[in-house]
Amino acid sequence: MKRALAGIKRINLEGLRWRVFDAKGQVLGRLASQISTVIQGKDKPTYAPNRDDGDMCIVLNAKDIYVSGRKPNDKIYYWHTGYVGHVKERSLKDQMAKDPTEVIRKAVLRMLPRNKLRDDRDRKLRIFAGDEHPFGDRPLEPYIMPPRNVREMRPRARRAMIRAQKKAEQQQNNDNHSKKNRKKEEKVEEVIA
Repeated sequence: MKRALAGIKRINLEGLRWRVFDAKGQVLGRLASQISTVIQGKDKPTYAPNRDDGDMCIVLNAKDIYVSGRKPNDKIYYWHTGYVGHVKERSLKDQMAKDPTEVIRKAVLRMLPRNKLRDDRDRKLRIFAGDEHPFGDRPLEPYIMPPRNVREMRPRARRAMIRAQKKAEQQQNNDNHSKKNRKKEEKVEEVIA
């Protein structure tokens, strides 16, 4: 918690909103892009690229972030120790076990422009692994993630999906029809016997 309060004195908190992001079940990249937008102040009509008008961002439940596909094993974080040949690497899965807050921090910082405002924007980002934070006395606003725009399927894929559904329905109807015929045959055999 001490680390969460570090650097707050350097930030001019006057007029800043405190936005709270809940990372539980959110996709890492989509969450990071929304956070970077709020930190830069791009969601405000007064945005200018040479000014730091962004809001304070508090991210909760960083340990419950979601990544799709095989990224937990395939996504690798690299860093260099400064010695010759000492390039270190760690998978996303291992990084989540060690420090899940760093995963979100790196995702957000890599979406910010590389300029003199970057350090100030980094100070406005506070990430917590759980849902506890020391900013209860501030006027917090929960951030509602915008709905995801899902693109319609391509026509060829849609036709293939419809054909597969029709085929499954026909197969199910054939199975039901054959069961009825078997029952009729069994009844006829019982009557004959």
